[in-house]
Amino acid sequence: MYKNLVAALAAACFFSPTYSQTKEPLKVGFVYVAPITEAGWVRQHEEGRKAVDAALGDKVKTTYVENVPEGADAERVIRDLAQQGNKLIFTPSFGYMEPTLKVAKEFPDVKFESITGYKTAPNVATANARYYEGRYLAGIAAGRMTQSNLAGYVAGFPIPEVLQGINAFTLGMRSVNAKAQVKVVWLNAWFDPPRERDAAMTLFNQDVDVIAFHTGSNAVMAAAQERGKLAIAYHSDMRKAGPDAQILAVTHQWGDYYTQRTQAVLAGSWKPGSVWGGVKQGMIRVGDFGAKVPKAVQAEVLARQRDIASGKLRPFTGPIFDNEGAQVLGKGQAMTDEKILGMNFFVAGVQGKPAK
Repeated sequence: MYKNLVAALAAACFFSPTYSQTKEPLKVGFVYVAPITEAGWVRQHEEGRKAVDAALGDKVKTTYVENVPEGADAERVIRDLAQQGNKLIFTPSFGYMEPTLKVAKEFPDVKFESITGYKTAPNVATANARYYEGRYLAGIAAGRMTQSNLAGYVAGFPIPEVLQGINAFTLGMRSVNAKAQVKVVWLNAWFDPPRERDAAMTLFNQDVDVIAFHTGSNAVMAAAQERGKLAIAYHSDMRKAGPDAQILAVTHQWGDYYTQRTQAVLAGSWKPGSVWGGVKQGMIRVGDFGAKVPKAVQAEVLARQRDIASGKLRPFTGPIFDNEGAQVLGKGQAMTDEKILGMNFFVAGVQGKPAK
């Protein structure tokens, strides 16, 4: 289904000369906000790059630059990739959006994909995933597994995408465990393994027995393994780091999207657009259950995943109250995409305020 969605996006485009008319491979660049590690945000995008290579072979020549900070460094690296002849450049980090747009103006013949960005241009497309759908499912598992009824959440930045995840996780927990509460620690960083670990340890010292995170490494999972606690893996399967700790993994699947968009450039049918796909489109998947998770809990989570894929279950459906008691959605009301994308509150059950 997801492939059809992207193919439709590509098919709706105007025709232009194709790269297949020459023997030169299409050069495709990727910019990574952190180092490539064995699991995490960057790992999943690196797997997407490898999927492009596997699918398109000698039609493409891909390259990447890792550990590029958001801001001036990102702008320099993106510009360098364009100057080196890359005709398609993927920039998968929210803070890369403005640098991508700036460089895109200088290179109108280069196509750019701003992953998690929201601003488009004639040669800049955006794409993101409905990560919150996986978070809701993880919350169901956490709600079933917690003994203390208190979960922790190590969060990067207080942007809507992160707030969506915290809120969906909490709603998922409370859908099966009305006593569940979630404590949040803000890092104001995407990738800082020592601080990620310290934040997890702080939460474990406050009676948290299940932890989730929105950061770029597996440090939180490793901390849970060390302390004998439970954790939700994010971005990648992290059972290697937490064989006893992992409940399940919310994984991001970028290979199909990257391949389809690269094929569109090769065919001359690429155009700017905006894709926001989730479980239904194959961009988000929950699985990789740990050995401690009862089969009944696994079955429950997978059943709810099918419900999300079919449209039967929408995580942000009322009644929903914020954590100050105000009603956000009435019973049976579904939150619009516009409201989800601009989320700026915590739901009931989250302790604290949606900023550091």
